[in-house]
This record gives sequence, C-alpha cells and structure tokens, in this order.
Amino acid sequence: MGQLEQLRSLFADMGQALIAYSGGIDSTLVAKVAHDVLGDRALAITAVSPSLLPEDLEEAQLQAATMGIRHECVTTHELDNPNYSSNPVNRCYFCKSELHDTLKPLALERGYPYVVDGVNGDDLQDYRPGIQAAKERGARSPLAELGITKAQVRQLSRELGLPWWDKPAQPCLSSRFPYGEEITVAKLQRVGRAEVHLRRLGWQHIRVRSAGDTARIELPPEQIKDFVAQTDLPALVAAFENLGFLYVTLDLEGYHSGKLNRVLNQTQSSPPLPVGASR
Repeated sequence: MGQLEQLRSLFADMGQALIAYSGGIDSTLVAKVAHDVLGDRALAITAVSPSLLPEDLEEAQLQAATMGIRHECVTTHELDNPNYSSNPVNRCYFCKSELHDTLKPLALERGYPYVVDGVNGDDLQDYRPGIQAAKERGARSPLAELGITKAQVRQLSRELGLPWWDKPAQPCLSSRFPYGEEITVAKLQRVGRAEVHLRRLGWQHIRVRSAGDTARIELPPEQIKDFVAQTDLPALVAAFENLGFLYVTLDLEGYHSGKLNRVLNQTQSSPPLPVGASR
C-alpha cells in the first residue's frame, strides 16, 4: 500500500477529524486527504494570532476554499503567556499548548474524536518541543505516524494536483528571533512586513531574522549573488529602516532551517528539555 493509500486508510479509520491547519504544505496535504475521505466530517481550523501574517491567513483561506474543506478560524493568545513571550528555548511548547488547549475542547464540543496536525517525519529529527505539547493533549500526526518526509509531502501534493505543492515553508514569525529576546506584537509585525516586502520583490524562499534592531536576510545560497546583483540595495535598506530596523545585513551562509537552534549545541551537549518532556 502506497503512502497516499495509507493516509486515506488512516482517516477512514478515524471517521471524523479536526485538522490544525496553518496553510503550510504539510497541514494542507493532511486537510486535503482528510476532506477527500471524510467530506464534511473533516474540519480545518486555523489559529489566528500576531505570529501569523494576514497574507498567510488569506492564502490558507483560499487553499481551503479550493479544496472544498470546511474551514474556520479561532484566536489564540500565546503572547499573553510570559513563558512564551520571553522566548525561552522551549517557546514552541507553550505555543502548541495554547493551540491544542484551544482546539481540543472545540473538537470535543463538536463531536470530533481526533485533532490532527501536519507534523511530518523530518520534524521528529529536529528540536521541536511543540510536538511534545501536542502529544500530551492527544493530538495525532498522520504524516509522522507513516514516516512521510517533507520531500514526500511535496511529491504527494503534486500527485494530487495541489498547485501549491512547492510552496516555501513558512513557520510562525516567532521563529525569527534568537532565544531569550522578548517577542512582542510590534516586533512580529516588523519582521513580517519585512518578509512581505522581499516576497513582493520576487524572493520567495527567504527569512528575515531579527536580533534587536538588526535584520538579517537569509535566502538560498545559490541565490545570494543574484540577490546582490538584482536588488536595489539602498532602496531595500530604506524600506527596512522605515519598518524600524537600524541595520540590515545579508547572511552569507544562506538559509538553513532551524539555524537558530545552533546556539543550543554551543551551550550544552543537548538541548534543554521542554516542560513535560523526557529523554
């Protein structure tokens, strides 16, 4: 049985499912297969907070409408929790705790026995304390359960004819800040608008890391030369200064997922345990 058939079988066994749907390629594949199998017994829910760009919310809504799945939004308040806003190394634990503490009661109220997310097989190999928070609250991760990797998510999405199969990964904006730097609504909006500005210039696979008043632009290493040659750098600096940054830099190494986690390996042999986790 192929991976797509396994996914379909998994949802058929569930009977009903509420999907934690961010609009990213992983949760979108989960939502698509769930809807194909369950129809109106599948419900996609997007959590709306300052960590989600309005543009990304609009994309999520458009994708849901295209797939035909029922879609709703709920508001989450992770920034109200100082355990999150202080940005400790296990920040994601508190983010996912807020998410699933919101979704689980909603699922029970609506009669959905399962809350599922888009965690994939590759995510289990990285430091992702949020996964533990989801597990503690009974959430299921169909892609991870079946060992489906990010590359396989894209392949399956392409096979299903999803036009966004090659959509760049877009984790929440809080991931743009080094651990220990306080996260505020203003900072999230600033870094979010900076990334939107770069997208509108045609650079899609990018990150703007924010450290204090410095913006550090990351893009794939093979695109760095073209970026420098094709971009009006003074105009870009001016645009970022208008957003509130004092300094604008370019990361010469290029973009790598999870780069901010390197500090964990520099300070100790293994990352600190998230609340409730065990080795």
